[in-house]
Amino acid sequence: MVENVVLIDEADGDRGVGEKLAVHLSGELHRAFSVFAFNVRGELLLQRRALTKYHSGGLWTNSACGHPRPGETTAHAARRRLREELGIDCGALEPAGVYRYRAEILDLVENELDHLFVTTVTDDPVPDPDEVVEWRFVALDELDAWIAAEPEAFTAWFAPAWAIARARSARA
Repeated sequence: MVENVVLIDEADGDRGVGEKLAVHLSGELHRAFSVFAFNVRGELLLQRRALTKYHSGGLWTNSACGHPRPGETTAHAARRRLREELGIDCGALEPAGVYRYRAEILDLVENELDHLFVTTVTDDPVPDPDEVVEWRFVALDELDAWIAAEPEAFTAWFAPAWAIARARSARA
């Protein structure tokens, strides 16, 4: 199945559509999102990406992430990916900022305007094994210490996006 992403300009204005892998090979700027889901104890749900993912397999990252499809709102896409990756639904999605992200990973270029969302979940994940190899809820102080001690255990986008989302969730 061909998956398309929304190409954008620096102001997040639509510029067209591109095939996901081709866009990641060329490095064109496109829209993305990251979800940071908390349980009722205030712990963050992390996932470890499946080892078979086309990049960053086996690394820990935020609860869910992805790209809105053409014609799909970013919030709808965030809910969709939380269900697809972890088999769970969430409460209200609160915008937590936008992160301009660019990184070269293997032969790919991640060049994204990443819309960050925070939310609450009440169910334990039932992950799709093609997406997620492991998951856990982690206390925020423990997470911050883990990132400082072992940054290579996380995806390239996670720590900067988490810093923004953590600041937003602390204000809420």
